[in-house]
Amino acid sequence: MRKQSVLRLSLVTVPAIIICGLLVAASSARVDQERGTGHEDGDTRACTNKILHGDYGSAGEGVLLNIPGLPPEAQFRGLTMTHFDGKGNLTWVEHTVINGVPLQPGWTPANGTYAINPDCTGTALVNTPNSPVPLDLALVVVRQGKEIHTVLDSNAIASVFNKVE
Repeated sequence: MRKQSVLRLSLVTVPAIIICGLLVAASSARVDQERGTGHEDGDTRACTNKILHGDYGSAGEGVLLNIPGLPPEAQFRGLTMTHFDGKGNLTWVEHTVINGVPLQPGWTPANGTYAINPDCTGTALVNTPNSPVPLDLALVVVRQGKEIHTVLDSNAIASVFNKVE
């Protein structure tokens, strides 16, 4: 008698647990799609300038090529703390070292603009007193705007920006 009650109870309980599990999974997937975090092939969430907002720390390194007054290939290292306003403007402070020598003591302010395409590629143009010409950067935004990878078009320098959280 007791075995029959347990059997009847399990015949009702097991399907109910399965249905609840499926409902929770479907609900979670819908929330992920609404937030733009789904990874389905149909995810069409587009990037805009708004994806970059707040402060990002970056480290860049590479080689300066054929710069007057420097060897043909000068080693470059730099750090920045950059603020993106979500509207296409940026400000940063930088510390730049070339061939092991800082260009200036401390931090140098700079500013510029950026534009993000729907496919999360983009460009930035930065005016810094450490360069006679604006820095022209190609970039990609990854990890829903938490990380940016850049390459300086005129030299062999790459940077990674990480959102300060």
